Amino acid sequence: MDGMDDDISRLTAAEASASLRRGDITAEQLARACLGRIGSREADVRAWSYIDPDAVIRQARELDKLPSRGPLHGMPVGVKDIFNTADMPTQHNSPIYTGHRPNIDAAAVGTLRAAGALILGKTDTTEFAGTGRLAATRNPHDLSRTPGGSSSGSAAAVADFHVPLALGTQTGGSLIRPGSYCGIYAMKPTWNTVSAEGVKLGSTTLDTVGWYGRSVADLALVADAFALEDDAVSDFTTLEGARIAIHPTPHTVESSSRDALEMMTRRLQAAGARTVQLELAEIVSPLQGLWEVVARLEGRSALLNLERSQPHLLHKEFVDRVNNVAGFTRTNLVDAYDTAARCRARFDQIAREFDAVLTLSAPGEAPRARTQGDNTLNRDWTLLHVPCINIPAGLGPNRMPVGLTLTGPRYSDRRLLTVAAAISAFDRPVSSASASM
Repeated sequence: MDGMDDDISRLTAAEASASLRRGDITAEQLARACLGRIGSREADVRAWSYIDPDAVIRQARELDKLPSRGPLHGMPVGVKDIFNTADMPTQHNSPIYTGHRPNIDAAAVGTLRAAGALILGKTDTTEFAGTGRLAATRNPHDLSRTPGGSSSGSAAAVADFHVPLALGTQTGGSLIRPGSYCGIYAMKPTWNTVSAEGVKLGSTTLDTVGWYGRSVADLALVADAFALEDDAVSDFTTLEGARIAIHPTPHTVESSSRDALEMMTRRLQAAGARTVQLELAEIVSPLQGLWEVVARLEGRSALLNLERSQPHLLHKEFVDRVNNVAGFTRTNLVDAYDTAARCRARFDQIAREFDAVLTLSAPGEAPRARTQGDNTLNRDWTLLHVPCINIPAGLGPNRMPVGLTLTGPRYSDRRLLTVAAAISAFDRPVSSASASM
């Protein structure tokens, strides 16, 4: 791969989109640059479960023959390997699905294809995007550390310049936490704003389709493709006078995360924002332990057929879930549903008083060894169904990325993007794997 191709692979999605639409580069050139980067790094990073380079080039050439369908036309996208893809295996990191080929795309994949996106390949994930077998993927900033799970491959592929964009999902913290660990932007939209049809779900009321990019503008391109809309057009324009609630988690975290939140608070104040410390005990306390109830009992239903038909191929973690080893009752589940519904309405009411709520994305830097990392800081936001955006917020003491989360009421996705864009324009921390990689 020559220097020019290397530069192309490092373009953000927004930059690549502008270059493609001007005719400065072609879809084939961009695809070849991405494949070249993958060829030089995949043995170390291990982000992918399936790529067919010849098919990628053929599709890129066909896209170059067509009139542009919009900003995503010709854009390479990685897809987490729990989304059905008609032209690639969908294997869920499970021996049950080795070589499995669906005959139709997941709705989200089909939407991106209709926008002209080039689905470059499938990214590695934990087994059924849950527990069990871990992804082989490693953090591109430090190969001894995790990229986070379960959207491991998608986050690492974007951070390491394999693709400008990638799809993932979140049940607990599987979009936001890997975004923080890998130093990239991540968006978990309001639950169910993007169709999960054709995605292997572990929890019907938690699992949320989302995506990664290397800038806020990248996230917005995908939000446009998925027709994300708020009821009213955002009137947010500047951090000057903005109302930002700061929520320091009650959970134990590393100093790197606390420091990142404090530093960002000072930067927001320097930009003219009005920051308010927000205590959410009335939300956090009632929700304690409820995510576990919902995730486990809905997971029991989701995996029952596999446990009944092929238990010898299903990881013990899932067998235990189906057999309800934890002992949760249906009464527990009803209480969790009802309490979460009340807390959603109350949080929406509180958060509407602010332009955004700023909190932590992860307890600290990515831990060493093969682990998903801790999703404790993400679970309640997922259960509340609110939109979340990870913003890279600098580096910790080990020179590993640390991120912060912007959140707000349900269906304030576009407003959050405008706030994130203003913060990004004012403060530009390291947001992707270093140029030396």
